[in-house]
Amino acid sequence: MSTATPTENDRVVDEQTQRIGEHIRARRRAARLTLVQVAETTGLSHPFLSQVERGHSRASMVSLEKIAAALGTTQVELLAAGAPERPEQDDRAPEVIRAGEGARGPFSSGEARLLVHAGPHAFEPLEWTGDNTDLGEYFEHREDEFLTVLAGDVLLDLRGQEPLRLGPGDSAYYRGGTGHRWCSADGSRFHMIVVKETPRAGVVA
Repeated sequence: MSTATPTENDRVVDEQTQRIGEHIRARRRAARLTLVQVAETTGLSHPFLSQVERGHSRASMVSLEKIAAALGTTQVELLAAGAPERPEQDDRAPEVIRAGEGARGPFSSGEARLLVHAGPHAFEPLEWTGDNTDLGEYFEHREDEFLTVLAGDVLLDLRGQEPLRLGPGDSAYYRGGTGHRWCSADGSRFHMIVVKETPRAGVVA
């Protein structure tokens, strides 16, 4: 029986998972919260959270959203923590993210890639791909959000409204506090850009 050799991408993802876990642990300790308290707030199990903090388990975007809310941040900020630190540069210089760059990670409903470097920004853009047909749990946060579909057909479910089918070129904007979730409308792979406001200072996400 042969053992698969880890690829370079596997190693990069493992390093990102480790950095995200370390960042979650640091934020939790800074907030003076125990793992048990975070588990009670998020509804996630204590053993799972421990595995995430040690970099042994990779959290889904929904799980990251729950962890982020418990720690007073956003799942995108936690995702950005997985990126290697970048050299200091002039804040006025343009920020360029090449195709192979940007913090990313595979999740239960696809893959998300942050389209800016870690750090303060007016908004948080994500590239999102997936082929999941299960809507899963709702995301909900205080900030407004916008998405546009680049390829595939997406079923967008906004809590309390009839689900919308969106195709290439279609977009949606919804206010903060709106429960939202999405999936492939027909089982084919979709590709979209999601842009969320950055939480305002003093406002807990």
